Amino acid sequence: MKHLLVLWMILCLPVAANAAPEYINFKPLERVVNTPVAGVKQTADVLPIITWGGDIATIYANGNTVRTSPGSLFAQNGLDYRLVREDVFANQVEQYLAGETPFLRGTMGMISLASDVLNKDPRTKPVVFYQMTWSAGGDALVVKNNIKSARDLRGKTIAVQAYGPHVDYLVRVLKDAGLSFSDVTVKWVADLTGTDNSPAAAFYEDDIDAAFVIIPDALALTSGGNVGTGAEDSVKGSKILMSTKTANRVIADVYAVRHDYYQKNKSEIERLAKTLMKASEELGDLVGQRTSRSSEYRSAMAFSAEILLDSPEAIADAEGLYADCEFVHFNGNVKFFEDANYPRGFSAVSGEIYASLKDLKLVNGGSNKLAKAELNYKQLDAGLVRTQQSEAPRFNRDQVSALVSRKQQQGSLDDGELFSFEVFFSPNQNSFSADLYAKEFDRVVELASAYGGAIITVEGHSDPMGYLRAKKKGQQPVVLGRIKQSAKNLSISRAQAVRDAIMSYADARRVTIDSSQFEPIGHGITQPATGICGNDPCAPKNEKEWHSNMRVVFRLIQVEAESDVFMPL
Repeated sequence: MKHLLVLWMILCLPVAANAAPEYINFKPLERVVNTPVAGVKQTADVLPIITWGGDIATIYANGNTVRTSPGSLFAQNGLDYRLVREDVFANQVEQYLAGETPFLRGTMGMISLASDVLNKDPRTKPVVFYQMTWSAGGDALVVKNNIKSARDLRGKTIAVQAYGPHVDYLVRVLKDAGLSFSDVTVKWVADLTGTDNSPAAAFYEDDIDAAFVIIPDALALTSGGNVGTGAEDSVKGSKILMSTKTANRVIADVYAVRHDYYQKNKSEIERLAKTLMKASEELGDLVGQRTSRSSEYRSAMAFSAEILLDSPEAIADAEGLYADCEFVHFNGNVKFFEDANYPRGFSAVSGEIYASLKDLKLVNGGSNKLAKAELNYKQLDAGLVRTQQSEAPRFNRDQVSALVSRKQQQGSLDDGELFSFEVFFSPNQNSFSADLYAKEFDRVVELASAYGGAIITVEGHSDPMGYLRAKKKGQQPVVLGRIKQSAKNLSISRAQAVRDAIMSYADARRVTIDSSQFEPIGHGITQPATGICGNDPCAPKNEKEWHSNMRVVFRLIQVEAESDVFMPL
């Protein structure tokens, strides 16, 4: 995240003394776009791109030119496009409806927002056919010092760009915090960045508690990603609650195509998807060899800087854009479109977004209206290299254990907490059956899939009644100490059993989750739900309180600042 794009964006940032933002009424897109539907024009060769690192692969595939160049990957596969950057999504929708381009480029949330207006005519029904990237650090939720975890957003006011990429992010965070849109006040702004009407500008206002922003704005507002000092355009006390380095499976960037064009040109759509996969591979190889500063690498980054950032000199900025996304390549597209078990697949992501947009009354209701292409993605691997790669652990196990142990000793496990919830068990229970805990296990698997950059602690707690009875009988301190240690041992064995049961549960459902993400902890009787009375656990007053102490707590912790713990891709 520490790249020169920060400098470029800071120059555009408003300061607190500027005019107050003009908030807008976030209306359904069909009330914003009124373009009549037309057939796709014969000269409709426009392929839209947006200012995002993933689009550098599209530029590379085009031969690092606006118009497809001879010898480029697109040309080699019989494709010919004119790349047009269009960051205002409503403009893209208008051009799509008018037949000037058959393509849409956006996030799953952006295309879902347009689904009502696009489905009015069967010709323009959007068919999603390619996933480019996940945002993996380029977007952030910035909060003021009265917010410690996502659940603290209740009753707060959040600034978000309307019709932009952060609608997806907002939807997901509220859902996982157990909140709905009725629990927060959302103030919508027109622009993403660089103006008085952006979330970053709104964040300076006293009545704004949080904002979804791109990472350069987040770094500026928080004094470089630490805690805002109030100097140099930062907001005192502000911090990044989480970026998409933590929430790395929330914002999916995709391409969609008009239904009428798709039906007549399936071969082209298949070749386009396959070529983009090839381009992402080759570009990845170039980036991996960038220390040599080959002319091919510099050409790719210089032209990307020119078309995306309006300056061929902004190579470092283009590199920063690239670093903030994660290409999914061939494997990711197979998982996204064809793996029904994948928790972050097309149906799951589009369904969760559409349900929340219905709550906001931004779509008319009914079922999800996005379609996915009927391509055989598993057969698009010819000429590709990254087709059967296993996913490497994202965390350093030893460093995770050391970090969690330190936090446990300091009593600071809730520092950096994003979400938490509890699972209860019965007295003397040592095994955790999927038959009994399927609902809870599903939630853990889903959270682990969406927040692949967070540590998930599995914290076991024990019933203190045995210790309290022994103390009441006047047992010696050495005996009481043994009882405490036994309770701690039991609690960690239960935490490990729960973790192992979740891994087995996921494996049985052919869902891959990263075991290095989970860290079991045994608290024993030190943190009973019934509280502490003096130096000992408070005695439960009834059976309900007694059962409340027999639990496992799942806690998602943001560890982005711990570079020795988190291993970026």
